[in-house]
Amino acid sequence: MTTPTAAGPGDERVPLVELDDVSKYYGNVRALEGVSLSVHPGEITCVLGDNGAGKSTLIKIIAGLHQHDAGAFRLGGEETKLSSPREALDRGIATVYQDLSVVPLMPVWRNFFLGSEPVKGAWPFKRMDVNFMRETTHSELARMGIDLRDVDQPIGTLSGGERQCVAIARAVYLGAKVLVLDEPTAALGVKQSGVVLKYVAAARDAGLGVVLITHNPHHAYLVGDHFVLLKRGTMAGSHPKTGISLDELTRQMAGGSELEELSHELQRAPVPGHLGGHPVKDAD
Repeated sequence: MTTPTAAGPGDERVPLVELDDVSKYYGNVRALEGVSLSVHPGEITCVLGDNGAGKSTLIKIIAGLHQHDAGAFRLGGEETKLSSPREALDRGIATVYQDLSVVPLMPVWRNFFLGSEPVKGAWPFKRMDVNFMRETTHSELARMGIDLRDVDQPIGTLSGGERQCVAIARAVYLGAKVLVLDEPTAALGVKQSGVVLKYVAAARDAGLGVVLITHNPHHAYLVGDHFVLLKRGTMAGSHPKTGISLDELTRQMAGGSELEELSHELQRAPVPGHLGGHPVKDAD
């Protein structure tokens, strides 16, 4: 597998993945325009935005599903255009989508190696190395701190948080250098979200560059090193964690000045005969 490489000794800050003023159009529809971000080893870049902000298009460009129309997309400092998700994976970019693309009735170990099954034996007696897949799945999950009762159980019997954790461990095992996570906590409760964020941090600590797509600023602020805000396909902000508080990140995510303007518009209008919402008494 060819992977985006970090820079040499005199070049430490060359990103694993870099988008520079990237735009994407579908006919006359602007999906993304002028978006920039950098992904470094051992760091989490959070991309925040509401529905329609352009997060899905951004994922598709990084994952090799779609190619950008303008700007530059670089891997390890080298400008490129990915032709397919397989090429992205071969170059070290693993994307975990919200629906996870698992086969619910297949066991955990089968889903762990889905599409990358090891085989043993010579043709015409080649077959999947089931024992290796079982043992490796169990050991790799344990190495990430994921304690499953039985890797033979159907993956559909796991909780949403557990399935997300299996997908993260799979990406680490398959040699990913960049991990893109599409709303991993969107459909989870507080406890399960915390478990997933713990394994997102474990991937970061393993040296991966992580892109966390989310609409939840509280989750982003817990683990993020850098925050990119999207609004209607354009950048609404780009901040290191040291440069923005959770309150300000939440305010910008919620619309900032637009929300303040809306709050003024929604204030109750004074009713004739009332002052400040209280009846005006007649003078005696």
